[in-house]
Amino acid sequence: MWPIVSLVAIVVMVLGWFGWSYAGDVLERRAAAQLASCVEGEATLTVAVTPSVADVVGRAAVNWTKSRPVVLDHCMRAEVASVAPQTVLDGLTAGWDTTTLGQRPGAWLPESSLWINRLIAQDAKLLGSEPASVATSPVLLAMHEPAAKAVRERSGFTWGDVPALVAEQEGWARYGHPEWGRFTIALPDVATNPASALSLQAVLADGSAQKSGPVTVELLNTPDAVQRMSRLAAAAPAATPTTTDEALAALAAAPDVAGSGFDAVPVLEYDLYRRNVGADGNPALPVPLVGTAVGGATPTADFPFVAISDVRVDQLQVRAAQKFREYLQNGSQQLELAKAGLRVPSTDARPDPMPGIRRTVTQQQLVPADANTTQQISAAWTNAGGSGQVVTVLVDVSRSMLEDGGEGRNRLDWVKASLRGQISRFGSGSLGLWEFSRELGQNGQPYRRLVRTGPVDEQRDDLEQAVDEMEAQSATHLYPSLLAVFDAAADGLQEGRQNRIVLITDGPDDSDMTYEQFTRELEKRRTATPGLPISVIAIGDEPEREELTALARSTGGSYATVKDGTGVEAALGQLLSS
Repeated sequence: MWPIVSLVAIVVMVLGWFGWSYAGDVLERRAAAQLASCVEGEATLTVAVTPSVADVVGRAAVNWTKSRPVVLDHCMRAEVASVAPQTVLDGLTAGWDTTTLGQRPGAWLPESSLWINRLIAQDAKLLGSEPASVATSPVLLAMHEPAAKAVRERSGFTWGDVPALVAEQEGWARYGHPEWGRFTIALPDVATNPASALSLQAVLADGSAQKSGPVTVELLNTPDAVQRMSRLAAAAPAATPTTTDEALAALAAAPDVAGSGFDAVPVLEYDLYRRNVGADGNPALPVPLVGTAVGGATPTADFPFVAISDVRVDQLQVRAAQKFREYLQNGSQQLELAKAGLRVPSTDARPDPMPGIRRTVTQQQLVPADANTTQQISAAWTNAGGSGQVVTVLVDVSRSMLEDGGEGRNRLDWVKASLRGQISRFGSGSLGLWEFSRELGQNGQPYRRLVRTGPVDEQRDDLEQAVDEMEAQSATHLYPSLLAVFDAAADGLQEGRQNRIVLITDGPDDSDMTYEQFTRELEKRRTATPGLPISVIAIGDEPEREELTALARSTGGSYATVKDGTGVEAALGQLLSS
């Protein structure tokens, strides 16, 4: 009997020991978690990062996660997603597709605040914090070595000199090489290439009283600014690449200065270094392109870090984004960013060697334009030369447009002011204007064409007068009005040019047509006339956001929402520059 009793006692003791150990482990883990204040468990901060800095920021994210940061009782981890800024902008404003893009980010780090400005223009509510720079990189002109040497040997070359220089038939004669002909500079798409946009700002800022900016809407409207942009646009290479990367590749492939389609392209110092050494994923250049510093106020990319919000502000994500941004701004991580090729204020460290780069101390920084002016510069540039775009604008003049639009003006007044600005800055291209409400037309139609879509230069006065005469009416018969405008725009479609419809509204449709009926009718028209996008600017909270977003996305247009009339000008400028 006693062996059985002994065996039972031993089993009880063993089970008790395991139970005690298990309970001790649980208590120990719980105590450790409580000690670390992680009582809410783990959470993840996803940071969308421009591809050029994804590696160095990704390493920082790993180290930050290892440090066990605690935010609002959560143990945080950071995950970096390498996503092109345009993709992030489109995803945030048109609906984030987790299937193709992964987790929606709680923070964003593009290469320039120009991207943040575009986000503000489309939906300011998406910003969860003020942007803060984690590093910088000045804009240089990438050139072949002989061309860069010729420019360096003649001092005094500034951004302000560029328009007159590119307008000359033998611009290279200034630098002792008339045999090279014109001095041509490629400006890839200003709306999507920060180096191009920043260099254009530097050219325009030279016309300001301080010579260093900021460029303002008032400055942009001056004859001097119009002439500068017109000269640049007229002298653009016949085949300007769409992106800075493509322009660098084309320039590097040219056998010499005289044999290239253009002689220089604006580029971030950081991106040129990466291109020369092959850190951008392409083979290193056997003969590096040379970065030439241009005199005057230096345009600089600021690599801003910003928290991203949603319909509601997620305090955990915003706080975590702030913590990670502060980590990137501390000494050790700043050193890592510097060793990657960026500039930071705390150290002069840099990669060694940096082929093609002669680092110089920036004497005068360009003061960047504000968010609104940034969009107006892009829009003005889009219409500065060539045939321009063909735009038909449909404006809501329902009674709700008399509601407060901010700063003591109603919504319609803000819309009219924004339209006047665009009309005055339309250097080329065509513009038409319609309004809608209820029973405005001769046969009781809810819409009325004010000015046909035609060359702005031929009808600028008519457009301005039509804007001045707009008055708020009654209801919002949107759907039948938009179909009529689509028919008119389709009839006047101009091949080879950007054709678009722009809708500005502040309320839901209240006509007898349902959304389903409208979409069926629109689809029939789009089948007959594809490639005619409808973009929407919605004012306030009343417009049917989901329906209008779907409308814009299905036609290839964009959707912007502004809280009041003060945001209309920036939204319209951003739309017309894309």
